[in-house]
Amino acid sequence: MSFETLGLAPELNRALAELGYATATPIQAEAIPLVMAGHDLMGGAQTGTGKTAAFALPLLHRLAQAGPQSGPRKPRALVLTPTRELAVQVHDSLRAYGKHLRLASTTVYGGAGMQPQIDALRRGIDILVATPGRLLDHLERRSVDLSHVEILVLDEADRMLDMGFLPAIKRVLAKIPSRRQTLLFSATFEDAIKKLALEFLRDPKEVQVSVRNAVATNVTHIVHPVDASRKRDLLLEILSKRYQDQVLVFGRTKHGCNRLSEQLDKAGINSVAIHGNKSQAQRLKALRDFKSGKARVLVATDVAARGLDIPLLPMVINFDLPMVAEDYVHRIGRTGRAGASGEAISLVSHDEGGLLRAIQRVLKADIEMVEVEGYAPQRPIRMGNDAPSGRPAGGQRPPRRDAQVPREAGSRERPPRRDAQVPREAGSRERPPQRHARRPHVGTGERHAHAGPKSPRDGARDGRGRGGETRSAR
Repeated sequence: MSFETLGLAPELNRALAELGYATATPIQAEAIPLVMAGHDLMGGAQTGTGKTAAFALPLLHRLAQAGPQSGPRKPRALVLTPTRELAVQVHDSLRAYGKHLRLASTTVYGGAGMQPQIDALRRGIDILVATPGRLLDHLERRSVDLSHVEILVLDEADRMLDMGFLPAIKRVLAKIPSRRQTLLFSATFEDAIKKLALEFLRDPKEVQVSVRNAVATNVTHIVHPVDASRKRDLLLEILSKRYQDQVLVFGRTKHGCNRLSEQLDKAGINSVAIHGNKSQAQRLKALRDFKSGKARVLVATDVAARGLDIPLLPMVINFDLPMVAEDYVHRIGRTGRAGASGEAISLVSHDEGGLLRAIQRVLKADIEMVEVEGYAPQRPIRMGNDAPSGRPAGGQRPPRRDAQVPREAGSRERPPRRDAQVPREAGSRERPPQRHARRPHVGTGERHAHAGPKSPRDGARDGRGRGGETRSAR
């Protein structure tokens, strides 16, 4: 189903077209009409299915149709997320989609200064994306007024419950008008989620889509353990041995991608970078240069790479592991297409062990670790105590040390326990005792850090418009 058939505001269709998104994913095709009709919604979907656009697009449509607020701007839409990283992703997606709308938005989360957030709230916003703990901090300081909220989104509700945020959620919802539209998205509909829905949603419609976290079987996955300070040298080593192949390299931040592209150019390897700070014209030119062979390496953030159609790409290299495990699947999906073989190489440093473990859980398989001669890390990768796929504790097989040349062809914070009174993100004033809670697979992020948007597939983060919104739809 095309987005143009869904009845979205012309400004939204224009933004989607500029982002290269034409067809809605199953969750979007089912959820968007229901949300636009005013129904409360229970959406069963994981990252990678397009759930962000499934609520972001009708949310933006509703606010745009209502027109600007009279008087000082107060949040009319609130999106609650379990982690800072996800808050950044969602906000960037909203900015991307809504870049042609006169809507203002901001994020609040722990681990960042309060004053810049307070200043943004005072200037007036239409949409607020927040983590529960930091939002409570603002409510206690009376720096935010939620009395005008018309739409509430609980994103990844199952993870918020796992992280012990239910008391915080209830305190936040007590500050929101009862006459509102509520959208709840969760990977599962377990009893706790159903109980939450019965308490806070009114006669919700239910939409659930199957999850596809599988990668093509013709893709070879390899991890090269290496110290973070030597990643660039190892990347150059790999590229020097594969001098004919074009390669897509994923970095985590806009600045990091720019710097890496410049370093590759200085080393004699023609490269281009695409990320959220690049204009549409710059992105198109970079992609043309890459597809034509003028540039051999394309360095990209997750968001900027969404929707890229690069046929017969032989290799993808993760210079940085994605902060969201499911994003690994999206990255790797750009190689091994149309029956061709592909390679996925990840350069993993000591502090990325938790991210690697989360990826293996998504894949339901271990990834072979191969040490490259001359690049053995001083500190081994720590995988944690539980196996990703049912293997004995430690799961990851020890690194192979016989690799002469690269193959051809955070630490994480423990979330608060469930019985904690009010969970707080890092940087909040209080921190409850920690124990037993299941660890989230998403790390923390900063307002300008990239963690990867998604095509309308979950999160975008490029594009800046006035108060704007960002990108993602598939």
